[in-house]
Amino acid sequence: MQAGLSAGEASARLAADGPNTLPGSGAKPMSRIVLDILREPMFAMLLAAGGIYLLLGDPGEALFLLVAVVAVSALAVVQERRTQRALEALRDLSAPRALVVRGGVQVRIPSRDVVRGDLLVLREGDRIAADGVLVDGQLACDESLLTGESVPREKLPAGVERSAAPAGEEAGADILACTLVARGTGLALVSSTGPRTRVGRIGASMAAAPVHLSPLQAASRRTVRAFAAGGLALAVLLFLLAWQWDGRGLLESLLLGIAFAMAILPEEIPLVLTVFLAMGAWRLSRRRVLTRSLTAIEALGGITVLAVDKTGTLTQNRMEVRELRSAAGDRFVQRRGAVLDDGFHALAEFAQLATPEDPFDPMERAIRAFVGAHLAGTEHVHPGREVARRYALSARLFAMTQAFVLQGDEHLLAAKGAPEAIADLCHLPAERLARIRADVEEMASRGLRVIAVARGRWSGPAWPDGQHAFDYEFLGLVGLMDPPRPEVPAAIAACRGAGVRVVMMTGDHPATARAVARDIGLADAQVLHGAEIDALDDAELCRRMETVDLCARLVPEQKLRLVRALQARGAKVGMTGDGVNDGPALGAADVGIAMGGRGTDVAREAADIVLLDDSFASIVEAIRQGREIDDKLRAALRFIFAVHVPIVALALGPILLHWPVILMPAQIVLFELLIDPLCAILFDADPPAPDLMARGPGGAAMFSGTLVAGGWLQGGGLAAVALAAAALASRLGWTAQEVRTCAFAVLVVGVYLLALHQRRPAARGAGANPWAPHFALGIAAVLGLLLAVAPLRAVAGFAAPTWPMAAVAAAGGAATFLWLRLFSLLWRLHAARDRARV
Repeated sequence: MQAGLSAGEASARLAADGPNTLPGSGAKPMSRIVLDILREPMFAMLLAAGGIYLLLGDPGEALFLLVAVVAVSALAVVQERRTQRALEALRDLSAPRALVVRGGVQVRIPSRDVVRGDLLVLREGDRIAADGVLVDGQLACDESLLTGESVPREKLPAGVERSAAPAGEEAGADILACTLVARGTGLALVSSTGPRTRVGRIGASMAAAPVHLSPLQAASRRTVRAFAAGGLALAVLLFLLAWQWDGRGLLESLLLGIAFAMAILPEEIPLVLTVFLAMGAWRLSRRRVLTRSLTAIEALGGITVLAVDKTGTLTQNRMEVRELRSAAGDRFVQRRGAVLDDGFHALAEFAQLATPEDPFDPMERAIRAFVGAHLAGTEHVHPGREVARRYALSARLFAMTQAFVLQGDEHLLAAKGAPEAIADLCHLPAERLARIRADVEEMASRGLRVIAVARGRWSGPAWPDGQHAFDYEFLGLVGLMDPPRPEVPAAIAACRGAGVRVVMMTGDHPATARAVARDIGLADAQVLHGAEIDALDDAELCRRMETVDLCARLVPEQKLRLVRALQARGAKVGMTGDGVNDGPALGAADVGIAMGGRGTDVAREAADIVLLDDSFASIVEAIRQGREIDDKLRAALRFIFAVHVPIVALALGPILLHWPVILMPAQIVLFELLIDPLCAILFDADPPAPDLMARGPGGAAMFSGTLVAGGWLQGGGLAAVALAAAALASRLGWTAQEVRTCAFAVLVVGVYLLALHQRRPAARGAGANPWAPHFALGIAAVLGLLLAVAPLRAVAGFAAPTWPMAAVAAAGGAATFLWLRLFSLLWRLHAARDRARV
């Protein structure tokens, strides 16, 4: 292999040419963040209120609102940057990676670090990182992204005979960035990177695909718009009531209308969704689970079926040849120091000849390692031998053949594949077939993956369309072992405890699959064969998949039908895949899960989730995280719906009851400065509930009537307490400032209690939230400053605190606490009655 660039040469060229990235959407600039904030309705309302205060001759209040505008904007910028940093970190993790030769060693690097002169190692399923020229190997590249042609184009090194190209089409040596390797392997010399590539010159953007609104995001947008429209209408009505019915001045009535609109608008919802999903994705990445699409986070917790590929996910993906059986029935078992007898040399030789030179599949790698260990230096090893023709495995024939030139038009054939397929190609008599079938069943029952090997010859100027045209000689069987991962049985049990059904999918023989299923805890799995799937119509397949837990002898194209069959019965499907042909099924699944270590670029780009360690236990952890995020989102949304009720009540109540104004824009801004961090930080830091996985998947829609009603009822209790405190203060003859101060203090304490109350009863003993005491101290400090510092107290419209005011505020906090406890009791009783009816 060529040595490639040294590390120093690569660094110098990267510095000179810049990173290998295409024009696309990078991080949002600060100016864009600020502009988006300025467009927010809350910002416009604050400016309008400040202008009205200036017209009323109250510059102190106007200045306070201006400072509040800066504070609210700064908080929004901090949250936006926090979210963006998480997304940027995820983007760095999800960036395509390339395998290059540096200093004679193959290393995998981010595609952005590929430079001119690098040697790219290309394999089936890779997305090509840069433009270049093929210098070794043979590829077929899908260039439909650039040319619109669906047929892959053959690529051969310059100077190589072009006879392998399809009729009427000349094979080329140029490879293009952003195209896919459909088949083959090769080595390419990079000629241009980044904006200098073909796709860069035509201005294509291969940045992250545009994010489409998920059902949750769409529902949140509808909710916010509905509240905004309703709030605007009610604000206009409140303005008219204050002006015409309550006899207040025009400008004061406008301020009340603006305050009411600010109180009812739940602008925190989009913020909460973005922050929770982004931070959840970041936490998953720290557990070696990469989320390529934030919208997949919400689907993780609702998965009811996991369709899992066996090799590499349930097993260790470290195939080893354990046993050979010759056509004569002789048996060789791989042990330390074992010597391969002459009777097995042809079987091992043709197993290797039927395997690509630089294979991707772990089984094929194991075959090459076995032959290298036992036949190195003999005439049975043929390094660098050129393949003249290749017949790939297909759904109709689970076998593949590679042909090599002997002399003239005479060719040597090497075939391997499923034993039944190879036996069929060899046209064996029934007695011989029965003996082979018995050997296969016996080997597979011990957990071995069994393939058969055959050889043949072909002479002729034209190649036949299929492998059945050849005459083969059956050479024997190869048994390989891929032991289960040690953590899988516990993970399977965790899935069952969480209400998630596991369906194992594999191309292995059914007996091999059953042996692995027994080892991982799927002992009673019902089996469905790939051939049976083809024979079933969609309705019957849906019915069978209600009970089937093991699908064997599959080809990737059949996975799409299985995913759709499961979904047709109402299942939320998470599916794993790693191959080029897994792309459609990964895209069709509710959550597509690709293998980051052994998976192809095609699979990774089609998937929503990428497992960086290829571990099944990581999928279980991803489901746990998805449910945790779902739980926290529900708590935050209940709080948002609850907290706006008392704010609306204190803005509307004084108008209807002819009281002095309690909440004006300044006070509502103070609440916004309290609510946003509570939503975005306190709930995100909440520890998960201990019973998270025991509840079962999914649940009611996020913006369900139950969630909204529960929030409103909790908030309604706080609203009643705050209005009662204001009524008591008025009856005691306190001034308007004292009434406002008392009601505001009750509201602040109640809002904090509301936030703490949103945790499920089962979660409250799960561990302390590290932010809870900090928020309590911060709220107390801010409230103390507002009441203790005379200039701040005057601007906010508060009175100096007194012991009677503190007593009323404390009583209001105690009443709120008791109401929330009573609410929890009544809510649980109501839920229990509903379950009893069911």
